[in-house]
Amino acid sequence: MAAAKASLGRILPESSILLLCDMQEKLRDRILYFPQIVSMAARMLKVARILEIPVLLTEHYPQGLGPTVPELGAQGLRTMSKTSFSMVPPLQQELDKLPQLQSVLLCGIETQGCILHTALDLLDRGLQVHIAVDACSSQSEMNRLVALARMQQSGVFLSTSEVLILQLVKDAAHPQFKEIQKILKEPVADIGLLGFFQGKKNSLLPNSRT
Repeated sequence: MAAAKASLGRILPESSILLLCDMQEKLRDRILYFPQIVSMAARMLKVARILEIPVLLTEHYPQGLGPTVPELGAQGLRTMSKTSFSMVPPLQQELDKLPQLQSVLLCGIETQGCILHTALDLLDRGLQVHIAVDACSSQSEMNRLVALARMQQSGVFLSTSEVLILQLVKDAAHPQFKEIQKILKEPVADIGLLGFFQGKKNSLLPNSRT
């Protein structure tokens, strides 16, 4: 199979993996938009299962931060515990088992911590990294937004869960499209990023700098 062009950021189910990062009980009341973030990550997980995309899940210091929240729907997934901010060290062996891997879809918390460190480590491995921005958050909105911009500077693709899902499916004639379409029709709540992307749009306008 020919390698996907990194500049385009195309993703294929057979060469992708979904990473779910540290959506744990003790973080429930600390993270901005936590219920919405988990809901969008759960959407990604449902589609990954339908399309048979590998999924890996981590918990950061579970003795202190507790288990993964049940509403993620990750029951049955093997959980890897970690203390490193990056997911890559504890998942190294699992990633090495996937020689066809080209693209990583990343969801979880916190954006400026474990998500950013994981993304940079994955880029170091020569992998494309796609962040579902509606499935990532932080305790601080400033840290969240700066981390997203920082990752984009390094070559990470910023998307939403729906953008990624539609890239994976490609065609309404896909045999699982009807099943996936039902998932996409579920309500989507605001996750506070419209201003971030509006600001990026305005920065491209000729009169935006004075």
